[in-house]
Amino acid sequence: MFLDEVIIYCKAGNGGDGCVGFHREKYVNKGGPDGGDGGRGGNIYVQADPGMTTLIDFRYKQHYRAENGQPGAGKNMFGSRGADMLIKVPRGTIISDAETGGILADVFDTEEKILLLSGGRGGRGNARFATPTKRSPGFAENGEKTVERKLKLELKTIADVGLVGFPNVGKSTLLSVISAARPKIADYPFTTLSPNLGVVKHYDDSFVVADIPGLIEGASEGQGLGHKFLRHVERVRLIVHVVDASASDGRDPLNDYDVIRKELKSYNERLYNLPEIVVANKIDALADEGVLTALKEKAGVPVYPVSAATRQGVKELLDTVTLTLKELPPLAPIEFTKFEYEPADKDSVVIERRDGAFYVTGGYVEELARKAYLDDNDSFNWFQKKMRERGIIDMLREQGAKDGDTICVLDLAFTFMD
Repeated sequence: MFLDEVIIYCKAGNGGDGCVGFHREKYVNKGGPDGGDGGRGGNIYVQADPGMTTLIDFRYKQHYRAENGQPGAGKNMFGSRGADMLIKVPRGTIISDAETGGILADVFDTEEKILLLSGGRGGRGNARFATPTKRSPGFAENGEKTVERKLKLELKTIADVGLVGFPNVGKSTLLSVISAARPKIADYPFTTLSPNLGVVKHYDDSFVVADIPGLIEGASEGQGLGHKFLRHVERVRLIVHVVDASASDGRDPLNDYDVIRKELKSYNERLYNLPEIVVANKIDALADEGVLTALKEKAGVPVYPVSAATRQGVKELLDTVTLTLKELPPLAPIEFTKFEYEPADKDSVVIERRDGAFYVTGGYVEELARKAYLDDNDSFNWFQKKMRERGIIDMLREQGAKDGDTICVLDLAFTFMD
């Protein structure tokens, strides 16, 4: 089953918590703090797998989580780093944030591992908080918690040549003749329901051809199957436009040519401006030679009379395609500005009063709350000290907070004491 668009959910690993520990050894009195830092959470990477041609595997598994970092331990032992997760996708997959549409990666090179999401930082152990005036801190930091991201995977086939044209004009037959691909072929529209790829070897040269199904009038607006599959010609370097010169289905090949050109232009201006070669197929059943002349005048590009069924004209066509590709720039990833998840604004502090409590939000105070253990006196005192240093306690007073009021930060709640 062919699938070229899916939604998945990815979460990098949380950072491990720091450790509260004190050195204990025979004959050593009050050895001091020795709690180690937590390990960093695992990253999520993505890499192209040349053996994959569809996103069908992601229909059965949508959630991907890297391993959390391990907590620190006594004797200044750091927690181990969480294991990274590597997600394999077909070559040509574009990964974007499903909420904003921002592109995170174009998975083009099979040798490259691309970082999608970074793991959380590990929390600092209590040894890190020792100072000349506070030699035995009894608290440590929690590890950084990561956010699950909703990602969109969209497969855009990587091929040198895109075969386009109306259903039943002989694209699949032509692909089967010039390559080792064996697409389903029958004499009715929409036989082909997914893009077919074939590797063409012509003397010492080779290139990849994609047979794009489903193009009809209105394809660029979602009619038929065209809108679903037009994305698979976005990367190609050359368009081979196949028309049925024999008009065996009662269609007008000149009108068909105009319609497909219009759909390419409506969908993507780049596609419309790509180099094009026109193939007048089924000439073995051609009744009017004037069709070829009229088609050549209308297209203004080379028109090659071909019979895919009898292989007439196929060699000449491949000669031209090979020479044309040599003159064109090589395949390359799409150009895009990589989307970056914005870190919380550490300078912002917002205080809201509702339901009899004060709710404090903002990058800095939320980061403090994630790192602090509010059920530990030393950790809570450190949390309050940082709140005072940033002026947040003064802001609460200005908003009317007084002794006994409840203050909420993230999922933490404590009583305000002035």
